[in-house]
Amino acid sequence: MLRLFGTDGVRGKAGVAPLDVQTVRRLGAALVRVLRHDELPGRHDPVRILAGCDTRESGDWIERELAFGIVSQGGSLTSAGIIPTPAIAYLTPRMGYTAGVVISASHNPFEDNGIKVFSGAGEKFTEVLEHRVEAIIDDGSWALPDGDASAVERIDYRSEYLTHLEAILPKDRRVGGMRLSIDCANGATTTIAPRLFADLGFDVTTVGCAPDGRNINLKCGSTAPELLSKTVVEGRHALGIAFDGDGDRAIFVDAAGRVVDGDAVIYMCARRMKAEGRLKGNAVVATVMSNIGLELALRNAGIEMIRCPVGDKYVMEEMQKRGLSLGGEQSGHIIFSEYLFTGDGLATALNVLRTMAGEQKDLATLASELTTYPQVLLNLRMREKFDLQGVPAIAAVIAKVEARLAGSGRLLVRYSGTEPLLRVMLEGRDEREIRDLGQQIVDAVHQHAESRV
Repeated sequence: MLRLFGTDGVRGKAGVAPLDVQTVRRLGAALVRVLRHDELPGRHDPVRILAGCDTRESGDWIERELAFGIVSQGGSLTSAGIIPTPAIAYLTPRMGYTAGVVISASHNPFEDNGIKVFSGAGEKFTEVLEHRVEAIIDDGSWALPDGDASAVERIDYRSEYLTHLEAILPKDRRVGGMRLSIDCANGATTTIAPRLFADLGFDVTTVGCAPDGRNINLKCGSTAPELLSKTVVEGRHALGIAFDGDGDRAIFVDAAGRVVDGDAVIYMCARRMKAEGRLKGNAVVATVMSNIGLELALRNAGIEMIRCPVGDKYVMEEMQKRGLSLGGEQSGHIIFSEYLFTGDGLATALNVLRTMAGEQKDLATLASELTTYPQVLLNLRMREKFDLQGVPAIAAVIAKVEARLAGSGRLLVRYSGTEPLLRVMLEGRDEREIRDLGQQIVDAVHQHAESRV
């Protein structure tokens, strides 16, 4: 069975399978077949798809080839141009589209790209629908017509999205003239963020706002906040906000240049939302990567924390199942369901500013109220994935580390869903000790992987 979709859509090197011309075309065609309900006799609804992309140089041709496949099956694709991923999630249902697609590889380098799909309700495709699309693509009984891909119709929807965002921060919570620095990662938020914060009355300094098709996420953005930290400190800004390439996550730095991650954001916003009566279910969703300190701090605040697998679509599914209003990831993907059921870096930033205003505290003070355990994350690039527990030498090392951490820390070993990486995460009281324990696991896996070559 063909597998194209990972934890965040289809991802790979632009021009190489699964992001080669024929697969992208077949993906477009398969989307129409699923959305048109071909399995239901007599029901052939018109399929209108809204697309957006980030600033990668491969975005235009992937959009054209995707449109070719969509049109070949009687559907249509309209492009909103360079725009954040959550904008497509917001606009798709409100503008009457059947589905939305975003062409982006998020925080990855420019050589990569991807395709993620949103339903007509503005929510990420379920795994059931993804598997149906994969099955149609894998079916050799049908073929696409020959021909060249044509230009795609474009409509500028940025004003509609901006109006939605501005409503998140009420006028009585706006601190006129507050000095902010924003890092747009040379990505999709370059078309929205500078205008948004200026319109809200902030004094804005921008970095990472000069995309050239190849510099997305390059030494900037949420995965490389060093430039933003330096800018905030040197400019004496109140805080800095760093987005990733497609704008669905945000990481913050305080006035002293210290990074404030998604765990701290969840904690401060959860407490404020509870105080305002906006925290449905008196609980939040976080992933297995969130620090154990967050779980303990929320418990002390009378708020339950529910863990789920890594991936904001799993956060979304758990929130929907339980009817909750807040969830997210340590990496900065935060979902505020009263506004949108997907991560939105700009909405996250506005909610942090709203929390600061409501608590009348600066970011550093709010972040300091969360005590976290030391956490170490080690990555090992893999040629292939294999069952770690099926290798006795690796399983023995993992078991030894788990026994050592029992009652005083956590171990999580998993493969990345978007990159060829093994991730080893440990938490405990002593950073030097947990780093050494993690390295033992990495060394054991590396030794076995090399023996397979």
